[in-house]
Amino acid sequence: MQYRLDLVLKPSEGALLRVIGTAERRGFRPVSINGQPSAADGGRWHVALVVDGQRSGETLRHQLEKVYDCVSVQVTEVAATAQVQGVAA
Repeated sequence: MQYRLDLVLKPSEGALLRVIGTAERRGFRPVSINGQPSAADGGRWHVALVVDGQRSGETLRHQLEKVYDCVSVQVTEVAATAQVQGVAA
């Protein structure tokens, strides 16, 4: 199961590493990450992290909320998409 985590992090050294480490220790594998600082939000980092794992996304959300640098976390289940490939004759 894949989950998208929308995080707001304090701009501190090692914040992203702590988030990724927490996800990995809880059995989630990072698939992709994208983010940028927001000048309108006091320089906080807005990060979108997609993870893959067998556990509930809510379990990971509860753990990430405990990370000091994490201001907020939202979890969204990524819909599984089946890819169909056409075969040319």
